[in-house]
Amino acid sequence: MTELTVRRDVPAPRPRVDLSTRLAGRTFPNPVFTASGCAAAGQELDQFFDITELGGVVTKSIMLAPRSGRATPRMAETPSGMLNSIGLQGPGIDAFLDKDLAWLADRGARAVVSIAGGSVEDYTQLAQRLRGAPGLAMLEVNISCPNVEDRGQVFACDPRAASEVVSAVRKTMTPDIPVFAKLSPDVTDITAIARACVDAGADGLSVINTLLGMAIDTDTMRPVLAGVTGGLSGPAIRPVAVRCVWQVHQALPDVPILGMGGIRTGRDALEFVLAGASAVSVGTTVFGDPMAPVRVLAELAQALADRGFERFSDAVGLAHRPPEAALPEGPDPVGDPA
Repeated sequence: MTELTVRRDVPAPRPRVDLSTRLAGRTFPNPVFTASGCAAAGQELDQFFDITELGGVVTKSIMLAPRSGRATPRMAETPSGMLNSIGLQGPGIDAFLDKDLAWLADRGARAVVSIAGGSVEDYTQLAQRLRGAPGLAMLEVNISCPNVEDRGQVFACDPRAASEVVSAVRKTMTPDIPVFAKLSPDVTDITAIARACVDAGADGLSVINTLLGMAIDTDTMRPVLAGVTGGLSGPAIRPVAVRCVWQVHQALPDVPILGMGGIRTGRDALEFVLAGASAVSVGTTVFGDPMAPVRVLAELAQALADRGFERFSDAVGLAHRPPEAALPEGPDPVGDPA
């Protein structure tokens, strides 16, 4: 019997564009990250490409204790998207530190650890356990969780609750590790939540988490998901995500944004960057194309070069500038391989 090997395709050489980006004082070699929940802790994707090629690997949200998640079925396809109701299944912080984060550190990847909890104390304990952890480059605080101490109100939907979590985490985590708050689009004014998080000490913002949605099976005439509702991701949410990035950058232009929501191509990524994102996360598309993160990176580099950019940072938020100041000098900006 021959051993099965997974092909690791080598992406085409990228144009000479400086792709480095700074997020809250920390420099990353390029702006393309994975998205939380779509690539576990990176080991699965590392079969297909070298994950150290990415700006960072955003882990699945980790909680204090092991969690089995919700009952099945907990995933469903929708037009141009996917619903998930996984329920933050995971091994708990102890196993995560011993196995997943240790592997990322040994691999040389820049780990962005996503944390989630049901109380402010949960988040505080998680931040405490991660202090000084090898390989940790950034912390993403997933506040789209029900607050068990406040009748199940989602932290991300209440400025006060969101700020309490962010403040506790920022005070607990070492100053050299950026803390990003992950915002939900299921609010009336996302900029109000963004301001509350930044005022509480968030160094940056991850925009956006999934939208709440549901699907009904017209044959069984019952909800498709066992949990009834789930998080909608994929291309269907990209216009909403771009709008949120635009609004947050317009309100808080000096705050770095990690943008995400339906990115499949380099051109999609560029749209987020022009709206104000200093980096992007590639998520749902990896289920059908595990090479997507490095492909998006190569396509983004080419798209920037085609538009005359020598540095990625010059494109961040460019769509907010007056038309006469928008385009750099360089080649014809019309062509786009993405």
